[in-house]
Amino acid sequence: MNIFFDSSSFIKKFINEQGSGEVDDYCQKASMLGLSIICLPEMMSALNRKVREGNLSVENYSIIKEQIVEDIEDIQIVNLMPEVVSGSIRLLEKNRLRSLDALHLSCAIIWNCDLFISSDKRQIDAAESSGLRVKYIQ
Repeated sequence: MNIFFDSSSFIKKFINEQGSGEVDDYCQKASMLGLSIICLPEMMSALNRKVREGNLSVENYSIIKEQIVEDIEDIQIVNLMPEVVSGSIRLLEKNRLRSLDALHLSCAIIWNCDLFISSDKRQIDAAESSGLRVKYIQ
C-alpha cells in the first residue's frame, strides 16, 4: 500500500505524542511512503518551535533531525511541479485549506496514493472530497 503522509502526522514518528503508535503501524504496513518536498522544512520548523518554547532540548533536536534525514532517504519525495501547483489552486478554490496543506494534498493526488494520512481535519475533509482514501490521526 502506498501511503502519503502530511507533515502533521509524519512528525509523530519522531516525537512521542498522541497518534505516534498509529503512525508507526502505518509506516510498517506501507509498501512505499510518500511525502511532499515541503514536509522536511515544515517538520524542522515544528521541532525548532519546540526548542524555542523549551519543550525539546537542542541535543534531542539534533538526534531527531538526524533520524528524519536518515528515514527520508527511503521515501519517495514529490516535488513542486507545475501540476502540483495547479492542483493546489483547484483545491484552494473548492476547500477551506491553507496554502501548504493544499500543496501536500496535491502532491498526494499526483503521486496517486492508496491512503492519505493527516492530523489536520480540514485537510482530511478536502482529501475525502477529492476522492482519496484517508486516515485522520489525532
